[in-house]
Amino acid sequence: MPDKRDYYEVLGVSKNASEDEIKKAYRRLAKQYHPDLNPNDKTAEAKFKEIGEAYEVLSDPQKRSRYDQFGHAGVDPSYGAGGSGFGGFSGGFGFEDLGDIFESFFGSGFGGSTRTRNPNAPIKGADIRFSMPLDFMEAVKGAKKTITISRLQTCSSCRGTGTAEGTSPETCPECGGSGQIKMSQRTPFGVVQSTRACSRCGGKGTIITHPCRTCSGKGRVRVNKTLEVSVPAGIDDGQSFVLRGEGDHGLNNGPPGDCVVTVNVRPDPIFQRDGFDIWCEIPLTYAQAALGDDIVVPTIDGKVSYHVPEGTQPGVVFRLRNKGVPYINGRGRGDQYVRVLLEVPRNLTNKQKEALRNFDSLMSDKNYEKRKSFFDKIKNAMGI
Repeated sequence: MPDKRDYYEVLGVSKNASEDEIKKAYRRLAKQYHPDLNPNDKTAEAKFKEIGEAYEVLSDPQKRSRYDQFGHAGVDPSYGAGGSGFGGFSGGFGFEDLGDIFESFFGSGFGGSTRTRNPNAPIKGADIRFSMPLDFMEAVKGAKKTITISRLQTCSSCRGTGTAEGTSPETCPECGGSGQIKMSQRTPFGVVQSTRACSRCGGKGTIITHPCRTCSGKGRVRVNKTLEVSVPAGIDDGQSFVLRGEGDHGLNNGPPGDCVVTVNVRPDPIFQRDGFDIWCEIPLTYAQAALGDDIVVPTIDGKVSYHVPEGTQPGVVFRLRNKGVPYINGRGRGDQYVRVLLEVPRNLTNKQKEALRNFDSLMSDKNYEKRKSFFDKIKNAMGI
């Protein structure tokens, strides 16, 4: 066997170096001679392996002690004191150490230790969603509604523990209660040690041998709950409001989720909504539009009177201030807009027709401004 350099010399540290000093020296040299930073450099590759072998021994208190007493013979495989690793050295250095090096090269997404959520930590319950149908008036003015939701709720029999009454979870025999299983994997850099969640207990460290009959050991059961809900005035179709804490109950004493209620507003036969404004159409007779009249206009607050001025034309829109939808969770409200429709009479009697002809004979161009303007444009365009 070729002579090996002293491991302390390889890492450039003294024999009295602390564990932290050894680790820092290893990381610095491993970065310097890493094959990815020195492609096709056999010398750098050999040094990288030598550095890994030295750190594998000096980072282990037992192996370091044997090395300090017997030298390489205390840790060399040919003496039965250690195991040979892939590529000429044993990779017993921690996965976290190797991951830190990879992280410096490739970013935090490569290598490194894997940190998973503690399954015994409090976990917030999931949010649930509920679709609520509403009448038009219920949406614009607000309403009290009763709804029934389905949610996961803490089991009352076991109070969320999942165990039958009089029993408790037992220590997992697979992981000894740690919730983790250590694994070793051969890599081009040696044997890498890592940990994974115990598959038998799911990382909890305990198993339920006598599950609760009510929840089958899950700690939660699905129930229907009836809630009294206040629908905020001014809510629109497709909008949502939140019922805090009414979602699924959490795990491990975690907080509950929320219930998100989305409203589906039915159309109204009279009103149409545009944001916080209300629109409606009012049909007028010819006489009402020509002579003017006091009419009754429906609003979301009830009927109001409005004076239509004489000569009102079809399609004219007038506004009723502050008769629209209340601003949701705020002050004030929108307006209501009323569009005038002129209804032409049908099914006239002979007497009505005669009266209408007599009336029309009394009309002149000055009574029909739009008509006069239209025919004047034709005359100018066609030279008639």
